[in-house]
Amino acid sequence: MAMLPEVKKHYGRLKLLIGGEWVESKSDIINETTNPATGEVIAEFPTATQEEARAAVQAAADAFDTLKNIPLRERARMLFDMRQIYDREADTLSRVLSQDHGRTYKEAAGSVRRCIENIESACAAAYGLVSRNEHLDNLANGIDMWLTWEPLGPFLIVTPGNIPMHAWSSFVPYALASGCPVVVSPSRQDPVAAEYMSKVALEAGFPAGAINLIHGGRDVNSFILEQPEIEGIGFIGSTSAGLDLFAQCGKLGKTSSLNGNGKNTVLIMPDADLDACPGYVRQGCFGMTGQRCLGSDNVVIIGDQKRYDEVKQALVANASAMKLGYGLDESVTMGPYATPGGRDKVIAWVEKGLGEGAKMVLDGRTMLPADYPDGYFMGPTLLEDADIDMEICKEEAFGAVAALIRAESLEQVIGWINSKTDLGHSACIMTASGVNARKFAREVNVGNVGINVGVPQPYAFFPLGSKRKSFLGAAKSRMASMRLFLDERTVTARWV
Repeated sequence: MAMLPEVKKHYGRLKLLIGGEWVESKSDIINETTNPATGEVIAEFPTATQEEARAAVQAAADAFDTLKNIPLRERARMLFDMRQIYDREADTLSRVLSQDHGRTYKEAAGSVRRCIENIESACAAAYGLVSRNEHLDNLANGIDMWLTWEPLGPFLIVTPGNIPMHAWSSFVPYALASGCPVVVSPSRQDPVAAEYMSKVALEAGFPAGAINLIHGGRDVNSFILEQPEIEGIGFIGSTSAGLDLFAQCGKLGKTSSLNGNGKNTVLIMPDADLDACPGYVRQGCFGMTGQRCLGSDNVVIIGDQKRYDEVKQALVANASAMKLGYGLDESVTMGPYATPGGRDKVIAWVEKGLGEGAKMVLDGRTMLPADYPDGYFMGPTLLEDADIDMEICKEEAFGAVAALIRAESLEQVIGWINSKTDLGHSACIMTASGVNARKFAREVNVGNVGINVGVPQPYAFFPLGSKRKSFLGAAKSRMASMRLFLDERTVTARWV
């Protein structure tokens, strides 16, 4: 298999996008972003000043009247054009994402495809606006009444380091479909990916100021949210940051869609297909190097000792076959962590588990690619003899690890999922029984249930249905975010 070329070796100093123009920041705080596979610096980016953040908000506010008054048919055409442009640029975006974040090219291409699906979903949502409006003729004697949905105004969109493109697409196309300008504040982990998303989007012809990009951080995000022109926030990140933003939105009277951490479980029943399970677990626990909110790190097995040993050996054989390396090498099946700090937290999680009494089955700390000594690598890791009351079974690892836990019954595992954590992104069951699958799907208190799949990732026209402290706010993301960006207006009229 081939080593795909990098789009650029170095992307220079990144700029800010304000009012349709790429401008040099006047900030004296300049940061570096690295290729996680090599550790090499691939770009510099500023921490925007308050004056620059304020200018981006003003640009979004100035664009609001123009954007909302573009006829629906024309706005929908721009979204359809945007879809075609992203499709044309899919390979470039995938290679940038692999270089900037670290995931494999195949994973990056899948992520870009999810972005295109979100734009397609936003195209459908744009025309769906018409069906949301209602009109009642002659409701009372001589009185007509109607309801229309109208855009709220400019929004702040904050995207995370693990899914910089997918998170962008979970909000921005829907905001534009609604007629709402945005100020995007991407993660500091992979700012190049965020810049390319905006560059491609601008080609669709949306008015200047409809999409603005500021490299900031928590303080800049808080400042932008405080600005009176900003109506609310779409956010994907940690639960702790989400709780802070939720409190700030409450204080300011603003709306929000805030998606946080998960602590997810895969349950392997005695009747599960042992040929298929290892692949599902590999995808759910080790895919994208475990850095996704719908991934799992608790793997619960029900069955006798013989069955347990068979499952464990199959999981070890599958995980051991993963090849670590630079994601642009098409033969690589697992990339590095996005940052050295993220990898080190996963190492600490593993060591905590060993300290609590779990035993090592497959040690990813020793599986390092010889060709990339400066990369942020750690291989897939399996622990066993984990107990549901251990801290590692309650805390999200956010890495390519799996703790094997034994259980007695389906009811016991459902009880654990519902009581041992206050997070509720996802849970998966592997089984051949429709009865067991139905009971699991109905009774687990999570927003995204998987049955014989590794990651229960909803398609774009379904919301990310997370529950408990994995989600805070007024509307879920993707298609459901139309409820975030739109508000109702009723008119009561008498003409006779």
